[in-house]
Amino acid sequence: MKAVHFGAGNIGRGFVGLLLHQGGYELVFSDVAAGLVDAINAADGYTVHEVGEGGADTQVTGFRAVNSAEDPEGLVAEITDADVVTTAVGATVLRFVAAPILDALRRRDPAAAPLQIMACENAIGATDLLKQEIIARAGEGWEALAGRAVFANTAVDRIVPGQPADAGIDVTVEPFFEWAIEQGPFGGNLPNIPGAHFVDDLAPYIERKLFTVNTGHATTAYLGAQAGIERISDVLADETIAAQVAAALAETSALLAVKHGLDPQELAEYRATILRRFANPALPDTVWRVGRQPLRKLSRHERFIGPAAEAVENGLSADALLVAVRAALAFDDPADEQSVELQQRLRTEDAVQLASDVTGLDAQHPLFPAVSEAFTSRAAEVAGSL
Repeated sequence: MKAVHFGAGNIGRGFVGLLLHQGGYELVFSDVAAGLVDAINAADGYTVHEVGEGGADTQVTGFRAVNSAEDPEGLVAEITDADVVTTAVGATVLRFVAAPILDALRRRDPAAAPLQIMACENAIGATDLLKQEIIARAGEGWEALAGRAVFANTAVDRIVPGQPADAGIDVTVEPFFEWAIEQGPFGGNLPNIPGAHFVDDLAPYIERKLFTVNTGHATTAYLGAQAGIERISDVLADETIAAQVAAALAETSALLAVKHGLDPQELAEYRATILRRFANPALPDTVWRVGRQPLRKLSRHERFIGPAAEAVENGLSADALLVAVRAALAFDDPADEQSVELQQRLRTEDAVQLASDVTGLDAQHPLFPAVSEAFTSRAAEVAGSL
């Protein structure tokens, strides 16, 4: 069995690639970073270090890497006879992944089992997005190729912090992970991925993860940055901030219970698990890494505005989520391109229009007045600091 994984970064090696290796797949990484590809090909193995309670070291072997920029034909050849294709590249990069997959499907033996494709991204319906990109490129020729692949959406969760400078291709991760995969598309022929669980309805898993893990992590980062605290674990050692993060997650859990019928007690236990993970002092994670790209994180269907908008639509509170939104607007990191852009736009653009542009909310939405006020208040702060 062979798996091709797009994205040889820390998540690719320390999470998706690790589980594929444990499932017995010959592992081929695809990446555009020449130095990383060369380092992978020069190594006989690498170690995934789990840090924290219950952690263990796992050696990964039986892999190689392809530079997709320098050897596109080699990549297509690897995909053509693969069993599984996965990605961890970021949802916006999936359109570039579509082209070599489509070329491989054109060359694939029609009698072979369908290629099993799963996009493992922090986005709702990422595999659907990849499929749409492939179909759009194929045009009228897609009908003849449709039977050569199956596409399954996934929800993935594992904290993989920034790595030590001398780590090489070894990866440090937390012990906890979750990989939920919709099972319907496989027709009973499930890929062999130890520890993954296959479900009929993925939506509750995706939103539980996005609105708890992603919302909670970013809330911790932005409130921590505001307080001048560097490490994520140290942020949650501050009882006041920990209570604010917990309050935001209580609001998202209330929404999840109403929307998906999830058990409130189970959601409370899940929240507690997530907060313990964030507080793991063995994870060298920083507010700057977790908080990067605030413009994306403040967009309409992301971790703050998404649950907050649905909460108020359902008559639920979003007050603690709005505290997180205000902290996100104050995130000022000169090393992060989106942070720099956000602060510049707060100085130069109309705050109310900016609120609409960034969050995707229209003026009639019941959440918009509070969001607009948050943008206006931050714009005033920025102007006063000049």
